[in-house]
Amino acid sequence: MYPEYLVAPMRAELTTAGFEELKDADAVKNAIESEGTVLVVVNSVCGCAAANARPAARAAVTYEKHPDKLVTVFAGMEKDAVDAARNYMLPYPPSSPSMALFKDGKLVHIIERHQIEGRPAQMIADNLVYAFDQYC
Repeated sequence: MYPEYLVAPMRAELTTAGFEELKDADAVKNAIESEGTVLVVVNSVCGCAAANARPAARAAVTYEKHPDKLVTVFAGMEKDAVDAARNYMLPYPPSSPSMALFKDGKLVHIIERHQIEGRPAQMIADNLVYAFDQYC
């Protein structure tokens, strides 16, 4: 667990872009199992979240076609919510940061940490936009 004052600005990078923070397992279940499309961002304090993942997510959701719901959980903070989100992402191993797109409760696209590290935010955003075009 990190001090809240440390992660508050990192949370705000996504919430000010329209993402809803999910802080418990029930909220994750309700969001992911809802009808339509849901983008889940597993946020993190790491450098690749700051330089690549959060900027990519913010850029991608400005695209005309985007998911019905935008949600986020924070690794190292709300353990139950993160564990619940990761269970929906199986068989992919736990990864933070990561991004997963669900349609009608089913995982249809995922971007893992190894696909985020060292890649420009725009490249990651383009990957998300491609998925949005297919599923949203």
